[in-house]
Amino acid sequence: MSTPNIGFIGIGMMGHGMAKNLLAKGYALTLKANRNRANLADLLDAGAKEAKSNAACAQASDIVFICVTGSPQVEDIVYGKDGLLEAARPGLRVVDTSTAEPESSARIRADLAARGVKLIDAPLARTPKEAEEGRLNTMVGADAEDFATLEPVLRAFCENVFHVGPPGHGHVLKLVNNMMAMSFAACIAEAFAVAAKSGLDLNKLYNVVSAGGVNCGIFQMMAKETLQSGDVTGFKFGISNARKDLRYYTHLAEMLPVASFMGEAAHQSFVQAVNLGFGDKLIASLFEAQEKANAVAIVPR
Repeated sequence: MSTPNIGFIGIGMMGHGMAKNLLAKGYALTLKANRNRANLADLLDAGAKEAKSNAACAQASDIVFICVTGSPQVEDIVYGKDGLLEAARPGLRVVDTSTAEPESSARIRADLAARGVKLIDAPLARTPKEAEEGRLNTMVGADAEDFATLEPVLRAFCENVFHVGPPGHGHVLKLVNNMMAMSFAACIAEAFAVAAKSGLDLNKLYNVVSAGGVNCGIFQMMAKETLQSGDVTGFKFGISNARKDLRYYTHLAEMLPVASFMGEAAHQSFVQAVNLGFGDKLIASLFEAQEKANAVAIVPR
């Protein structure tokens, strides 16, 4: 399959850049839009075709990418009316780039396999900015043959393509990665709340951490712009999505079973932030959640 026809379901903040880069690399692309049609025009102008249903998207494609929020949305795309399962045919490959629950993905994989369809998990890292630039990272769970077929397609919108193991391992690795990232974020927000409550100069805290071993990319995305200008949008990932990912992680740990004290604590930090009204904000708004919960001032205003 030298130039496969590509289907794409989920033209959101990440999906738009992925689709744009697939078109730029010369792939024939069929889109299935959801309710938001605001960012379709340039893709259609660039030659993409629009399918009226998920099934129609699959029927026009050799490989179908799914880029949605999580497992409930993926399940609806597969099992819902005019879904992918209805259009399943031997040889079709479905690539799930969402952050999904491994238990759900295993069930979908088995149901699609019974129709001759391969499900590959290829969740993403980085942000919509890198999606537009074609510089995402992906961690692929697939057998060797499927990975060889998909790698050149994935490189249309990815800077780094990691083959992390057999089907399912991509989603597990993404959940473990996100647990570490979100635990760091929750820890940073709590530490700044304690520092602020004690009267410590938060800029001094930032300078010391930035010069030492505790410094990391997440610390800089959380703290740098927040302290300099009050900008809490530097870490472009949503608090509600993070809560969802941590729930998937803690469920995975429970099913194995593995004790998950850190994951559970991070999950509850994000549950609290959502309950305080910050679910639609980005990760650095964990500082604002700490301000509201603890009557402290962290973000310059």
